[in-house]
Amino acid sequence: MSLFASPVSLVCKPLQLAYYVEWHIKQALAPMLFVEVESELTKRASSNVVTQAKRSKKALSKARKKKKSDKFPVHSFSTMMADLGTITLNTINTRIEGTDITFEKITQPTPLQQKAIELLNVSLVCTQ
Repeated sequence: MSLFASPVSLVCKPLQLAYYVEWHIKQALAPMLFVEVESELTKRASSNVVTQAKRSKKALSKARKKKKSDKFPVHSFSTMMADLGTITLNTINTRIEGTDITFEKITQPTPLQQKAIELLNVSLVCTQ
């Protein structure tokens, strides 16, 4: 047994982690994405694996209207990540009465971003 990892394992493990994290994010954000919730797919799974899966009425409605019942637009995974990527941490430098003050502020999430943050069960407040 070698003490050193093979070049393949050094590449595969981070990729496996990335896919694992992506899968969990997609599952959490499924109500906001152009995907069917897995429980809906499981309910309709047929015994014949060759048959093409049929989309639910809810999924077809989401795709047709491009909006959910709560009026939020439906996103693809990449557009949702791009939207969430606009939340930034800004460093603000100011001078008040001769004193330099520096502080950080996170941009205010839009209602859509806030819904995604809630589904992901994460906080924008850093407590380090």
